[in-house]
Amino acid sequence: MRPPFIYHPAYSAPLPSSHRFPMAKFRLLHQLLQEQGLARADQFVKPLPAPRRWLELVHERSYHHAFARGELTASEQRRIGLPATTPLVQRTWLAVGGTVLTARLALQHGLACHLAGGTHHAYPDHGSGFCIFNDCAVASRVLLTEGLVQQLMVIDLDVHQGDATAAIFAEEPQVFTFSAHCQSNFPLRKQSSDIDLPLDDGLEDDDYLLAIGDLIPNLLDQVKPDLVLYNAGVDPHRHDRLGRLNLSNEGLLNRDRLVLDACLRRSIPVATVIGGGYDDLIPLVQRHALVFRAAKEQARLHGL
Repeated sequence: MRPPFIYHPAYSAPLPSSHRFPMAKFRLLHQLLQEQGLARADQFVKPLPAPRRWLELVHERSYHHAFARGELTASEQRRIGLPATTPLVQRTWLAVGGTVLTARLALQHGLACHLAGGTHHAYPDHGSGFCIFNDCAVASRVLLTEGLVQQLMVIDLDVHQGDATAAIFAEEPQVFTFSAHCQSNFPLRKQSSDIDLPLDDGLEDDDYLLAIGDLIPNLLDQVKPDLVLYNAGVDPHRHDRLGRLNLSNEGLLNRDRLVLDACLRRSIPVATVIGGGYDDLIPLVQRHALVFRAAKEQARLHGL
C-alpha cells in the first residue's frame, strides 16, 4: 500500500481526436505503472469528487457554476482550451478530489503520488492553459482549514510558471510557493512566487540540477513545511512540444529523486502531481512514470 497512488478511470475524459491535450495519458500511465512493476493493483486508491465547499475555498461560485453548466463565454473557453463536456466536468471535480486525497495520504504515509493534477494556471475566477480548477491550491486550503497542517510548500518544477498558485497565495504566509520554469515560456505575464527561478532556453541536465540542487534543500530548511506539494511536470524534457528546456529522461528522474530525497530525509511528507507534458502519447507516458519510479525508490530508501 506504500506509497499510495491515486487514480480514477474517469480521468481520461474523451476529447475530439484532433485535440492537442493528451487526455489518454492518465489511463495509459495507470496501465504502464503496472506493466513496469512500479505499482500493484491494490496500491491504487480512488478519489471522490471534490465537494463544492472545498472548491469555494479558492474558486468563486459564479465561475465553477458557469463551467459546470456550460455557461462560460467563448473567450473564457478558449482561454482554458478544453471543451466543457459532461465527462470533462466530472473528471475535473474528481482530479481536485484526487489531489486532496493524495495530500491526506502523504501526511499518513510520508509519500503519496497522484496520476493527475498540477493545474497551476487556474485562477479563482477563470481557467487558463488547460487548467480549470487549481488542485494544489484547493488541497492546501482544505488542509489548512481542517488544521491538519500549519505550513505548506509548493515545489513547482513544471516548465511553465505556477502563476495562478503564486497569485492565490501571494498574501498567505502559511503557503510558500517555489517555481522553477523556463523564463521565455507561457505565461507571458508572470506572477511573483515566494521564490522564482527563471531558467534560460535550452538548459540541460547538469546545469538544471545544479540550479535546484542546493536551493530546494535550503528552502526546506528555511520554511520547515508540514507537507510539500510537488508538481513534477515533464515538459522540461528536450522533446516536449511546449517546453524549450533540454532535459533528458535521466535528468527528469534525477530531478524527482532530488526533490523526494530532500523532503524525506527531513521527514517532510510529500504529495506529487504529474503536471504538464506534451508529446506523442507513448514517450510522454514513459516520462510521467519517472516520478513514480523515483517514489518507489525513495520510499524504500527511507523506510516508508
